[in-house]
Amino acid sequence: MSAPPTSGVSSSRSSESLLDRVRHFWQRISEGRQLDELWSQFTADARASYGFYMKEAEAEGLESQRGLRRWFGIAKALFWSLVMKLTPARRVLLLVAFVMLVMSGFKFQFGKDFVFDANFEILAAILFLLLLSLELADKVTMKRDLEIAREIQTWLVPSEPPEVAGADIAFATRPQNSVAGDYYDAFYPNPAELDRLMVVIADVAGKSVPAALLMATLQASLRTIAGENVPLVDLVARLNHYACAHSLNGLRFTTGVLSEYHPISRRLVYVNAGHNAPILRRANGTLETLEAGGLPLGIRSAANYETASLELKPGDALIFFTDGVVEAFNEAGEEFGNARWLSVIRNLPDWGAQETLHFLMKRVDEFVGATRQSDDITCLVFRSR
Repeated sequence: MSAPPTSGVSSSRSSESLLDRVRHFWQRISEGRQLDELWSQFTADARASYGFYMKEAEAEGLESQRGLRRWFGIAKALFWSLVMKLTPARRVLLLVAFVMLVMSGFKFQFGKDFVFDANFEILAAILFLLLLSLELADKVTMKRDLEIAREIQTWLVPSEPPEVAGADIAFATRPQNSVAGDYYDAFYPNPAELDRLMVVIADVAGKSVPAALLMATLQASLRTIAGENVPLVDLVARLNHYACAHSLNGLRFTTGVLSEYHPISRRLVYVNAGHNAPILRRANGTLETLEAGGLPLGIRSAANYETASLELKPGDALIFFTDGVVEAFNEAGEEFGNARWLSVIRNLPDWGAQETLHFLMKRVDEFVGATRQSDDITCLVFRSR
């Protein structure tokens, strides 16, 4: 009695094994994302890269050109903007690879019997791959350093909001890069006495590492001065003196709103140093803005600051935010804007601080979609119960 054939079964198992390996490979490459999600990410990256290179390219006059001349001008501007960001050695490597790629396919005839067929595609591909690996190594190293900086920066801002009698606090920040120049805080200067809560939001001019470093010095100075129990107006004046000493003649200024909340009286005293005015939505739906204050910190050492106060009643919601919220833009380049932001706040449900924050950030996310932003986005919600 003969054994049943096994070749068909083996072939089927081999085919399934190959499919499993292909699926595993694709899952590893795509991290489980769908094709439409990958395409959206690619278009967002391409649009952001185009804006990055064109912003620094000398592309003046391209708007007045038309047809092929305009496209040639854009290609030229992009090429030089990209090339000049490489080191001189890598520029030469890129140039050699381009020359090899262009020369490939040409035939050179010497006399009647000798024909030289130039085929440098493989060598050009190897040079391009080498250049890519060098740039990728730099990026990975920088990314690792930025991740460490980001971890350190998270130590400087609260991970959880403090407990406040008769109020809820929630906050969220989304850095444009791995590290941010936005700063938010809510803390008791004297943890043994819960009668004075500092609520702060600030935005250092600039982005990424330089702004993050100045944000760290601002946080350290604020915590030190606040612990001395000085009046708010004096605290802001001292912060301004320090900021002026490190602002590169006003180039690295800081906008911010610094406030003290007194839970017993429910009064909030604040100073707005050139920042986007926080919006107070009363329980009856009316809106107020917190605008009293003065110049951004670091502009002029002799600047005077005005304080103002208000009483928070049950059901009121106070929204602090940075300019990255209202300047967030969608795929078409349209900004979210103050009008939309006010409309969202006006229609806030009667929820707690965390739910309110989620409601606000969701509206912004729905507007921008997958578009990569050019500024940090930070929002702090103070909800009175």
